[in-house]
Amino acid sequence: MKVLELHDLKPEDCLRLSFDADLRSRVSFERELEPLLQACETHAGAWMPEVVHGKRWRQYSRVAVCKSFEERRDKDYTSIGLYRKEWPALDMTLRLRLPPRPPRLDVWVAIQPLSVFADAGLCGRFVDMVRAWASHYPVTHAWANSLAEDQLSGAPDFGRDTQTSIRDGFDKVYEVSWLNVFGPRLVESVGRERVRSTPAHRVEELPNGAILLVTWPTAADFASDEARQAQARAHAHLRPDLDYATLLRTLRERSATLAPVEPRFPPDLESLLTRVVDHVRISERQRKIAELNDWRPPEPDEWLPASAALPPDVKDVAFVRHQYGELAERLVALLHTDVPSVFEATPESLTDVDAHFWCKDFLKNRLPQVIDEHLMPAVGAYLGEVLVRRLGGQWIPRKRLEEAQVRVADRVWLPFLRAHRYLRSRQALLDHSLTRLYQVAMQARS
Repeated sequence: MKVLELHDLKPEDCLRLSFDADLRSRVSFERELEPLLQACETHAGAWMPEVVHGKRWRQYSRVAVCKSFEERRDKDYTSIGLYRKEWPALDMTLRLRLPPRPPRLDVWVAIQPLSVFADAGLCGRFVDMVRAWASHYPVTHAWANSLAEDQLSGAPDFGRDTQTSIRDGFDKVYEVSWLNVFGPRLVESVGRERVRSTPAHRVEELPNGAILLVTWPTAADFASDEARQAQARAHAHLRPDLDYATLLRTLRERSATLAPVEPRFPPDLESLLTRVVDHVRISERQRKIAELNDWRPPEPDEWLPASAALPPDVKDVAFVRHQYGELAERLVALLHTDVPSVFEATPESLTDVDAHFWCKDFLKNRLPQVIDEHLMPAVGAYLGEVLVRRLGGQWIPRKRLEEAQVRVADRVWLPFLRAHRYLRSRQALLDHSLTRLYQVAMQARS
């Protein structure tokens, strides 16, 4: 069954909800989940789940939800995923902790794109859904926010180590999100009257003692200056020990970090750099675009005029050329699962290799000796083979790999020397990309 999965889509900001609550013991899935599913069906609208995934894919229904939970049941936990087939995309996880441990419900929701929530009506229905959940299930803390904003705020740890964060939870108001549900214990800690009187778009006390707070009518424009002022006012009110001006300055700095930057990449590297940008965290994308707009790679100098080419110094030229092909096959064997295009040995496959190495930070935990003795020869040979197959090049073998050349028109190129420079660091993968050398070689040929 085909569904929209966020990791397969072009990266874009989304609305994320985290909702954790206690459950009653010895109650069936159907009865315990009925209020949650009823509220979702009533209020979701445009992002209503269409598909349920346990061990199988099923069309959404309450029966399908319960069947999926049963088939995924383990000793202590069971969890399922909910998705959509059409835009907007949804990635929703329901996870139950089961007796004999204290039963618990964890819900994570991501809806892409965030721009869907520029509609005040849709935002209001989303808040109504969370209100219904929080009124029925005892919740300690829940929030909904932009993914980029969460990344910049450090949620959910907020500067604490993970163990401390798990132990203490949201034990004080570290951050005010677009939508917040503060559990009774936190409300009493802050002061019920103080929380009830928070200056915000919507503040409601719930039957179980929790308080729901929404800073601004719409989630999508959380980074506007008016929304930032509202967010800072609410936070300063709930935390009198914090300074409003300081909070607002921090929020404005976040908004500046997220302000759109128009890419101005070199045309022959646009595909590679776009993939680099798409791989970084949403909150870092605009900064990365600005950085790459100002970056220019060194001009490839791994070449000589054909008149200065080093002659072959091996006994059997044909045999060594065949060896270069076998070296190139090592890269194919290494990458073919993640980069299927390596089978084709095309200019596009060079870009795919560049992108894969950078995005996976491929060099990070590999010993320099392994890189130089195994990876560099494979990469250099593969680059040379692409020059031979796609630009009509001819190998000029040498005993030393870094002296081996590929003649294309009136230049000879040094693919192993390029590979050596390329594999020095993650930044070198861009500075000395395979893509760039191929493009320059192609331009020089014509």
